[in-house]
Amino acid sequence: MRKIESQMCAAIHNNQDWSNANTRVIYSPIRNTSEVYLHNNLIAIVADDDLQIFDGGYQSVTTKSRLNALCDEFCIAGEGVFQKNFQWYVRLFVGAINGKNVYKNETFTNGYIFA
Repeated sequence: MRKIESQMCAAIHNNQDWSNANTRVIYSPIRNTSEVYLHNNLIAIVADDDLQIFDGGYQSVTTKSRLNALCDEFCIAGEGVFQKNFQWYVRLFVGAINGKNVYKNETFTNGYIFA
């Protein structure tokens, strides 16, 4: 995880507003959520029980990196966003069989919620 992504996640954990370069976190005490922006485009909303993700209009390497840093921090291990043949997908944990985690891949959609 990049330093900026570590700082972003720390701000979310600490319920703080934070900004560095192209990334910004805005904490809302009323909703108890943190909104994450990349180049002033909303890419995630982090709540106590879920993570909602968006591409912010740009399916870039940086957007995907920020989203995966959030997934690493706030989702089940192994969940995240990946690209195959120029198409974005979400990897979602569905359970375990014989001690091995099982995932399914779904087409990425704006507003996808990891719960």
